[in-house]
Amino acid sequence: MAVNRQIQLDAPPGNGGTLDGVRREVDGLREVGADFHRRGWSLGTSSNYSVVLGRDPLELLITASGKDKGRLAADDFVRVDECGRPMLQDQPKASAETLLHVVVAGCGGAGAVLHTHSVWATVLSDHHAGNGGLEIEGYEMLKGLDGVNTHEHTTRMPILENSQDMPTLAGRVRALFKSMDDSLEHGFLLRRHGLYTWGRDLAEARRHVEVFEFLFECIGQRLIMGGKLAPISGVS
Repeated sequence: MAVNRQIQLDAPPGNGGTLDGVRREVDGLREVGADFHRRGWSLGTSSNYSVVLGRDPLELLITASGKDKGRLAADDFVRVDECGRPMLQDQPKASAETLLHVVVAGCGGAGAVLHTHSVWATVLSDHHAGNGGLEIEGYEMLKGLDGVNTHEHTTRMPILENSQDMPTLAGRVRALFKSMDDSLEHGFLLRRHGLYTWGRDLAEARRHVEVFEFLFECIGQRLIMGGKLAPISGVS
């Protein structure tokens, strides 16, 4: 999969079908957007979401660039191929971070990938960046992650430096999967940016976002109570 070359995400290579055959997936992503916007995890035009439509070859349905996730319309989505290129004519521009979704779906075998910009994920990704990651252990809520059946579990959330150069950033994500033998558990953080997590399907990916956001808040509040982090006004 080519991820280290520049790809023009707004230049469709040719004709194809329509979104009519993926309305269930479109409706699912629209519902996620409305819910995450309401909960403060996808404000403004931040965040991007995708689901896998096919694997041989890889095809994704992903949110279009610059859209308010709380008000996603039925045509605010793009079908892209394994290189992140739009597959249909007259589609809106795909999310700038399409290549990251392609890498996660290809390397991690995800059926859905969700990227959010919550306050806690943004703050903790900066606070723990010096450690290269955030370790979460001992919380009952960890059992909401796929494959975890006890609170006596430690999950490590790697933290990557952010970049506006998407092929470079996609290369960092690919290298992360490779360094962990393609067994990266459930997600990673981009510093001062937000959370990427995934699941076998949209429901599982959505659950993972909810679990991580709960855990991030627990960790953040403990840091505040211990005097290691200043209180964040307006965040509960």
